[in-house]
Amino acid sequence: MNTSTTFRRTVTVLGAGKIGFAIALLLRRSGAYEVCVADQDAGSLRRLQALGFEVALIENGDDDASLRQAVTGRFAVLNALPFHRAVAVAAVCAAEGVHYFDLTEDVQSTQAIRGLAKGARSVLMPQCGLAPGFIGVVGNDLAGRFDRVLDLRMRVGALPRYPLNTLRYNLTWSTEGLINEYCNPCEALVDGMPVQVPALEGLETFALDGVEYEAFNTSGGLGTLTETLRGRARNVDYKSVRYPGHCAIMKLLLNDLRLRDRRDLLKDIFEAAIPATEQDVIVVFATASGYRGQRLIQESYSARIVGQPLDGQTLSAIQLTTAAGICCAIDLVAQEVLPTAGFVGQEQMTLDAFLHNRFGCVYAESRMPASVLA
Repeated sequence: MNTSTTFRRTVTVLGAGKIGFAIALLLRRSGAYEVCVADQDAGSLRRLQALGFEVALIENGDDDASLRQAVTGRFAVLNALPFHRAVAVAAVCAAEGVHYFDLTEDVQSTQAIRGLAKGARSVLMPQCGLAPGFIGVVGNDLAGRFDRVLDLRMRVGALPRYPLNTLRYNLTWSTEGLINEYCNPCEALVDGMPVQVPALEGLETFALDGVEYEAFNTSGGLGTLTETLRGRARNVDYKSVRYPGHCAIMKLLLNDLRLRDRRDLLKDIFEAAIPATEQDVIVVFATASGYRGQRLIQESYSARIVGQPLDGQTLSAIQLTTAAGICCAIDLVAQEVLPTAGFVGQEQMTLDAFLHNRFGCVYAESRMPASVLA
């Protein structure tokens, strides 16, 4: 892999929050990218500017001149803004011929971006984080190990390491994205056919490495995998992992108290009452069963990832894994391992290429390699 600093690709990271900061930090530390971070929050930009980053102030509008200026002429844009900004930013990137990557879990946004990608000169690649994102890479790899896939189950949780409240949960990422996952319909394959199943249903319990968890349907985690595996797999589903008891309380809030119809209020309640934490852990567990020849086989993948210090900064597990996913995606496009134009689904990355990438290897190793840290 060429990590020479003599040629650096110019990129813009949209969003100076926790995830945007982690993305910018990883890209800069690789030595392969010159990074500008753009946001509407001047205070957040000042923090990044003090760390030596180029910054740009953009307005809140979806198609304003400041956004176009931050995008035009760049190799790529990595969008860490809220999901409702995804389509508008992707449209600007498509018009300017700039590669586009994001982290959205929103199914409608992804479908709209797929439409924008028809005939595009650049890559439009949404859903490049953890789930959707890396879990789709794992799921597609597991499915590919069989002649005939029966069942593919994918489970991911971003959890506090030290849960204390009754929800046994702390805020570790976007509150809007979390509510979106809990309220929107969930895609799945059942008996080979694409269906929608309700969020918060399908409750199950399991133990992994001696820790008890529950899992239930949440929206968006499969990305485009149901389309990729249609006709190849019998049953495919995705569920979020939580500590036992969480789902019942969320049903009370969303269904009995009808807060799913008042998402702004629910967001305010969450952010006022549930502490954020950087002491988190990412749990990834996927299992598939099917036939290899005439033999019924099961294959599994699991990972447990915690945060770590990087360049004098402490990155939480959700920062590290989400940023690693989108940074790996841009890296594989830059290396022409992935297509260089049109819509690209996360599962077009092979698991081997992902885990051996300088960013993706965070999923395979407890510490990042010297090529990133140095």
